[in-house]
Amino acid sequence: MGKRGVGIFSITDHDTLAAYDVLESAPIRPAFVGIEVNTTYRENEVHVLGYRLDRKNAALQAALENNRAARRLRVAKIVRQIQAAGYEVTMEQVEAESRGGVLGRPHVGRALIRHGHVSDIESAFRNVLFRGGPGYVPSTHMGPHEAIAVIRAAGGIAVLAHPGRLRDHSIVGELVEEGLAGLEVFYPRHDASATHYFRAMAKRLNLLMTGGSDFHDARYHRRGVGMEVDAADIQPFLDAVA
Repeated sequence: MGKRGVGIFSITDHDTLAAYDVLESAPIRPAFVGIEVNTTYRENEVHVLGYRLDRKNAALQAALENNRAARRLRVAKIVRQIQAAGYEVTMEQVEAESRGGVLGRPHVGRALIRHGHVSDIESAFRNVLFRGGPGYVPSTHMGPHEAIAVIRAAGGIAVLAHPGRLRDHSIVGELVEEGLAGLEVFYPRHDASATHYFRAMAKRLNLLMTGGSDFHDARYHRRGVGMEVDAADIQPFLDAVA
């Protein structure tokens, strides 16, 4: 697809399936429906991917709506806190950065950039939104166990996103007991050592291996979409979602 040569893809937006309404009439369409559900567990932000979903499933839609409401409350509290710390950013400005999409901390970061408080998104997280910083508010999303159950109820396959970002890797084994089926082994911020580690974990726990570029916005993710993954590594997952 395009200059990046992407052959197979799924759009896994955070807590929303709205992209698939737009893509119904698009000439290029994802191979299967996907989602990335934000969850929290034992002081970890645990992102659970769901693939091959029935996007009209009522339980899935309700769970995503609850997560979106929790996101909005969190962002509103972040804005109040950074205003108290001297950053002149309003909720309206943050909402403008979301362009009508699902609100999240990156939109606060973009508002901070646009209004001259920080130079880039990394600075926003490092100086303002970090744990313990003026813009830190713990998330109150659903737990990963619930996300896995909802994904499975919608006919999907649950995959743990970017495990290298977890604070506690023991969570993975626990989630396998709940029905976790895959592990995002191939990820831009996983170096060779991390990829080897998670490949071994996937084999030990009998998990499908997946890959994702975690692409959010061309302005801040200039490497572009797509991950190069050997066909033999990804084929069991593709067979499972076929």
